[in-house]
Amino acid sequence: MRHLHRDKLLSLFEEGQHAIIYMKGAELKYRYDTDYEFPFRQESNFWYLSGVNEPDFHLIFDLTSHEYHLFAPRRDANYAVWHGRVKSMEQYRGEYDPDHLHWDSALPKVLNKLDPDRIYCLNEEQAEYIEEFDRNTPIDLDSLEEALTHCRVFKTDWELDQMREAARINNIAHTEVLRTLAPGKHEYELKAIFDYHQVRHGLLQDAYNGIFASGPNSAILHYVENNRQIREGDLFLIDAGFEYEGYASDFTRTYPANGSFSKDQATIYQVVLDAQQQVIEDIEPEVGMEELHMTSAEIMMQGLVDAGILDGRVEDLMENDIFALFFPHGLGHFLGLDTHDVGGYPKGVDRIDRPGIKYLRARRTLQPGMVLTVEPGIYFIPALLKPALEDETKSKFLNSSRIEELLSFGGVRIEDNIIVTEEGYENLTEVPKEREEIENVMSK
Repeated sequence: MRHLHRDKLLSLFEEGQHAIIYMKGAELKYRYDTDYEFPFRQESNFWYLSGVNEPDFHLIFDLTSHEYHLFAPRRDANYAVWHGRVKSMEQYRGEYDPDHLHWDSALPKVLNKLDPDRIYCLNEEQAEYIEEFDRNTPIDLDSLEEALTHCRVFKTDWELDQMREAARINNIAHTEVLRTLAPGKHEYELKAIFDYHQVRHGLLQDAYNGIFASGPNSAILHYVENNRQIREGDLFLIDAGFEYEGYASDFTRTYPANGSFSKDQATIYQVVLDAQQQVIEDIEPEVGMEELHMTSAEIMMQGLVDAGILDGRVEDLMENDIFALFFPHGLGHFLGLDTHDVGGYPKGVDRIDRPGIKYLRARRTLQPGMVLTVEPGIYFIPALLKPALEDETKSKFLNSSRIEELLSFGGVRIEDNIIVTEEGYENLTEVPKEREEIENVMSK
């Protein structure tokens, strides 16, 4: 199915121009100056176009003929001893189906034969590499990235099927963590359960550093230490996913460690869930991500007012950026070959320098074929709340006694993966999130 991706990309370039696209695949990486080899994972744009998840490949697209040249590394017997079997040209051709297959040593010869009057590259590093063989041809560093970003934002049916499978297995792994969770366990034990269920279904690459956070750690947005012992009365926040064929899943759930939400936990959890469910219901073509973000913030502000944690009108809370004290990150992001996938800020769209909105990872109007996460959250972060309690303007909206009681509460985040469709949306996430359902699963 990668030929569909290649056709999609080539359709964005002017017909008949005497130019090429050059891309260099990823190389093996090692830890500092040792022979510790990091697990290989192909650069996403190269994988998108080639389907090659092996190191040391190159590719060229001839924009005159629309022919695809793939360059494979020539391995020797020593490679076979340490790394496994050496593939033949016939095996490479069968797996990757290029129009022309070459050994990588042929790159200068092919480049000279094609003799382009322009070369499109992704970045300066790749441009510098190809300049070793051609120092005269002008290189364009802008057009290819923009074109690939456009292609990757709008998923093909095949890509959506890969993401459905990643989500299916992620649903299993998350639910098994929910069934296992209990006070006394360590965060890393829950991570081990999660990883086990991914791997037993054949998924070997995590999509990002998973977050397995209990108690106050659940208010640390990118917590990755995962070493605290879970205590009675804690919340436990899991934000984790693996890749299937390179395509990521990314769910978050927050659970009561002892199987039953306390009064404060239930109140705050429900506020976040109400915001998430409303935003998901609002998803359809032509809706803006920024609009959805502000909707979720307004719902959560009203919920905190109703809970006696904040005072004032929602309009005033929003105008004074009080929402950013409790919801400092963006509502969600695009999802695909990367967890924080490309395309959130198209050319000409800049970030808004405002608390609570400047970290929004996507400011686009939704269209069919986009895949995004929806992950509102409420957090009690001392580093944000303590200064606000002493601020003359902000403190008048804060119920100081309630907030001080909740400074060690942690946080609640709920995240689903959503496909935008012509009719509205498809939710890929089936892990329990209603309070009663969570408590029922944990009671068994």
